[in-house]
Amino acid sequence: MSPFLTLSIAGFAATAISFGPARMGFGLFLSQFRDSFGIGTTMAGLISGAGFAGFLLGLIAAYAATAWRGPRLPVLIGLFLATTGMAIVAVAPNAGTLSVGVVMAMSSAGFAWSPFNNAVHRQVEPDMRSRSLSVVSTGTSLGAALAGAIALALMLGGASWRIAWAAFAAAALASLIGNLVAMRGVAGQPGRGRSNWRALCVMPALPLYLSALSFGVTTTVFISFATDRVVRAGGLEGLPLQASPAVMFIIYGIAGLAALGTAAIKDRIGLPRLVRGLLVVSALSLSLIAVLPTSWPGVAGAAALQGIFVMMMSAVLAFWSERLFPELPSFSFTATLLAVALGSVIGPALAGILSDGLSPAAMFLAAAALSGATAIAMRPRLIRETPLDCGEQPGPAR
Repeated sequence: MSPFLTLSIAGFAATAISFGPARMGFGLFLSQFRDSFGIGTTMAGLISGAGFAGFLLGLIAAYAATAWRGPRLPVLIGLFLATTGMAIVAVAPNAGTLSVGVVMAMSSAGFAWSPFNNAVHRQVEPDMRSRSLSVVSTGTSLGAALAGAIALALMLGGASWRIAWAAFAAAALASLIGNLVAMRGVAGQPGRGRSNWRALCVMPALPLYLSALSFGVTTTVFISFATDRVVRAGGLEGLPLQASPAVMFIIYGIAGLAALGTAAIKDRIGLPRLVRGLLVVSALSLSLIAVLPTSWPGVAGAAALQGIFVMMMSAVLAFWSERLFPELPSFSFTATLLAVALGSVIGPALAGILSDGLSPAAMFLAAAALSGATAIAMRPRLIRETPLDCGEQPGPAR
């Protein structure tokens, strides 16, 4: 099998687990966790924020591990955390233990994605790298859809949410074993990544970082609270109340598979239009959840639009950073994901406070406004994807 196929499939599986049930499972099952452990919205925001803080720390550790022993090690660490964390959630007797498992599972995302930029850059032909990275990032779609399907099947069958989390842990273990074999070609090889913060701190890269920060805030607000918003508003007509979150995640994941064509769409319409269009999609998604939380068209539209936004923007961030800094593929993507992680820590914590202080609708409308403002700020003349010289000094985009 070619390096393109091997790494694309391995990365797809790793992100399916770490960015699927490991990262999104807390939001998917939040209403059931409320019933089992008495978790309030503010506490839910703090747990989610702690998980995304683990994601941030994981990014830093993953970069160090890649430089030390190559990209396979951090991927395996991430999948081990996902397996262990989700197993802990499955047997958690109280909210404290649940929090530990959730934070471990969510931290896995920091380890299991960014190393593939390094692996793909080293083993895949240049003209196929954008496509490979798009496939890797789109693993989240399958993970979200399968998580929703498992949750729905168990819910309709009257089974406990604990069985779903045990199934997620088993799937994570399978992905760990698969990546152990598939990434042998980059095992034990130092990543040889360069660390040059000055090279990354240039004005032409600012739109990349601002997009990543906004992405981190808004997507985590949706992931953490959208399903709970629908359940607390009364759920979707014709479904058991607790089935609404599962249906949302199925729609979210299936719609996100559109991201497999991200590179082709970018080639057709250009990066500036793609970035701005995706930010508008995010604003629409968040607005629909704010104002139509019990409407089938509103909720399904919000889930589908959010799935498209998350998966396509994830792919964009991966190949945009690699295009801007081809000499620093792993380091530049790690820096980009740090901006995502910063937004991910801030977003849920502030959103929980805003929801309790004002209303859930106000929380989602504020997030929608952030996406809209970011879209306005992304002026086409400022967005660049041609390589930057790592010695280039700060200056205007060109």
